[in-house]
Amino acid sequence: MHSELVGFRKPSSASCDLIKELPHKELQLGVPGLRQLAFVLDRASGLPWLRLLTANMMKHDSSDRVPAILRAAARLPGAEAMVGCVHRLPLGGHADDRGVWMYFTGTVSTLLVSSAHTVSYTNGDGVESHPVQVMQDRIICLPKRVQPAQNHSSASNASQAVIGSTPLPPPKPSPTSPTTVEMKGLKTDLDLQQYSFINQMCYERALHWYAKYFPYLVLIHTLVFMVCSNFWFKFPGSSSKIEHFISILGKCFDSPWTTRALSEVSGEDSEEKDNRKNMSRPNTIQPSGPEGSLVNSQSLKSIPEKFVVDKSAAGALDKKEGEQAKALFEKVKKFRLHVEEGDILYAMYVRQTVLKVIKFLIIIAYNSALVSEVQFTVDCNVDMQDMTGYKNFSCNHTMAHLFSKLSFCYLCFVSIYGLTCLYTLYWLFYRSLREYSFEYVRQETGIDDIPDVKNDFAFMLHMIDQYDPLYSKRFAVFLSEVSENKLKQLNLNNEWTPDKLRQKLQTNAHNRLELPLIMLSGLPDTVFEITELQSLKLEIIKNVMIPATIAQLDSLQELSLHQCSVKIHSAALSFLKENLKVLSVKFDDVRELPPWMYGLRNLEELYLVGSLSHDISKNVTLESLRDLKSLKILSIKSNVSKIPQAVVDVSSHLQKMCIHNDGTKLVMLNNLKKMTNLTELELVHCDLERIPHAVFSLLSLQELDLKENNLKSIEEIISFQHLRKLTVLKLWYNSIAYIPEHIKKLTSLERLFFSHNKVEVLPSHLFLCNKIRYLDLSYNDIRFIPPEIGVLQSLHYFSITSNKVESLPDELYFCKKLKTLKIGKNSLSVLSPKIGNLLFLSYLDIKGNHFEVLPPELGDCRALKRAGLVVEDALFETLPSDVREQMKAE
Repeated sequence: MHSELVGFRKPSSASCDLIKELPHKELQLGVPGLRQLAFVLDRASGLPWLRLLTANMMKHDSSDRVPAILRAAARLPGAEAMVGCVHRLPLGGHADDRGVWMYFTGTVSTLLVSSAHTVSYTNGDGVESHPVQVMQDRIICLPKRVQPAQNHSSASNASQAVIGSTPLPPPKPSPTSPTTVEMKGLKTDLDLQQYSFINQMCYERALHWYAKYFPYLVLIHTLVFMVCSNFWFKFPGSSSKIEHFISILGKCFDSPWTTRALSEVSGEDSEEKDNRKNMSRPNTIQPSGPEGSLVNSQSLKSIPEKFVVDKSAAGALDKKEGEQAKALFEKVKKFRLHVEEGDILYAMYVRQTVLKVIKFLIIIAYNSALVSEVQFTVDCNVDMQDMTGYKNFSCNHTMAHLFSKLSFCYLCFVSIYGLTCLYTLYWLFYRSLREYSFEYVRQETGIDDIPDVKNDFAFMLHMIDQYDPLYSKRFAVFLSEVSENKLKQLNLNNEWTPDKLRQKLQTNAHNRLELPLIMLSGLPDTVFEITELQSLKLEIIKNVMIPATIAQLDSLQELSLHQCSVKIHSAALSFLKENLKVLSVKFDDVRELPPWMYGLRNLEELYLVGSLSHDISKNVTLESLRDLKSLKILSIKSNVSKIPQAVVDVSSHLQKMCIHNDGTKLVMLNNLKKMTNLTELELVHCDLERIPHAVFSLLSLQELDLKENNLKSIEEIISFQHLRKLTVLKLWYNSIAYIPEHIKKLTSLERLFFSHNKVEVLPSHLFLCNKIRYLDLSYNDIRFIPPEIGVLQSLHYFSITSNKVESLPDELYFCKKLKTLKIGKNSLSVLSPKIGNLLFLSYLDIKGNHFEVLPPELGDCRALKRAGLVVEDALFETLPSDVREQMKAE
């Protein structure tokens, strides 16, 4: 006996009864129950259970401390029987979240392991013992005396003689049967070592290999089954997906947003819902069988048709719950994107199931053929006379009876397990498990945008349906973009209250009360509670939905959409068709242009800012501008190469057109001739080298802006004499070197913008346009101002900033209506005292010249204040103190 077994005693049935009498409730209460169990075990078996309990208490703090202690105690010598007693206690457990047959196969696997454990750890006496004692006394053999025949009596006796042993008296012949030898009180004189040698030799040579290695075969096969069943739960590429899916699934199931979303669906008008079902039912009939493209989950069809949730229980989500649901939407979206890329889970599950089926068939085949080889009595014929004096032995296989029974039990368990695997294999190949359709959920809930999924995502949903199809239905809420938008809208409304929105109100360039909203996740519904709103500006807001409640904004006339994708309710569109006057759309992609804008029949101003290619400029989408019958102002800031035909179609009522082309050369301007009612034309940054001849046909033109082009000569300006209504001419930011004399023909000209050119000589004929009120000649190379400037008696604004002028003519001060005079950054050295004649002068820029003193006559310019005088501080101090005080006074 091993030394470690000293002091231990076998547990009796009374010990087990004592353990059974423990209050089971206390065993589930934690430390007190464990201590009581350990004390009883210590007293019943003599094992150091209390010490073992203390050691394991340091390592295990969860509810599974009892199994941990039992596993550790099972490793102690002689503890198996006590563990067997304890294992029969109802210690509780956790439900498995797998499918029905998966749970069933797991149970069968446990039974197989128990069978293997029982077979492998049982000795010849039928009592459980230490693993070192496995297979001791496996076979017991005795010498077999062969009765001698008459003609071979001498040979038989010689063969059975025992060398060195005491000879036995010859048997007396029986009177009734002379050939039968009666044996009484046989003695072999074999010692214990010889018997052990005989048992070992007969075990190795006479016993069939199946009977010898049956326990190990059972254990190996069971371990293979367990590895096949659980490999995908341990493999990194699959286990992470499964764990992540189970985690997300549980959160989706318990999320308050799921209950709220289904509650809103259940509150729909039942008649409308039934009509929708009746309309969609003929289109959703799928052919039965695997040939269907997307097979509806069978388990989903078992869900009751109406999932009614108490709306009062749903309630409103608080901010924290809303943020959690929002984060859950993002997790589901990323998880779906990741999992749908491959089918590793499906492939691994199919392969492990196929492997288990093949393993099952092999086990059934060879076990059925060899189970009859396990016999209780075995004849052993081994030539060992030189060692024992005997050749024939009769052996008793002590484990044959137990092995025979266990083999039949094992075959039953394997058969059940294998049939389950066969059904699983049938389920895998009969159903289209790499595609999952939510069609039935879409019909039932009314959430029509729930997408169908594929690959591993679909496979996991099919698997979870085998457990509870309600999980998939509640999970589908987080796949719906409509549901996500509703959640975002709810969070947005909670964040942006009407009072907070009113704080952002401001007046825009059109003198309208405007609400700018920038980079929000959506459009708050609370916006439509601000009834005084006149202009709504939305910037960088994706998925904007304009609801019917916009009709509450009776004063709304202007709408700006900058990089926003917008959808609109039909009732809201009807309202905008009647009330909207100004629409501004800034886009990066032409698809962001709202198609509904072409039906705004009362729209007067349309501003489009974005990239339009040459092909898109001819698109049928722009051709629909002809329906804008009230359009008066059209502005296109893009990169078109020619004027779209759609613009020509609205030319009959178009009054102002602006094309800002960002440097793209604008050609083929003949279409301008058809815009006979055009009063304002802007061709900015269009890479024009000459004034387009088509402009001269616009007899109603009042303002022409050719800013930032490549104009070098304006000889064609003589043709402007036919434009009798032209009052504003903007030729700034070009490369014009001189002004032709023909400019005197523009007698109706009132405002002339000639800044940022290369003009060196200012012709006197320019001042024959005596109606000019605004003249900007800044940023040129002008050195001399002709005295004819005094003719411009209506001049209000005159600028020659950043030129090379050295002196100003006295005639300039005859322009008594002059209010703004900019002569800074020139080469002037003296400022004439006649500047005091400009009584209406309110703004004077003289900074950047060579003045040494300022004339005191500046005090006569009563409208000029210090804020309107741009001059160096030192130069300002040269004025008399009374003049300085006068200018500083408000």
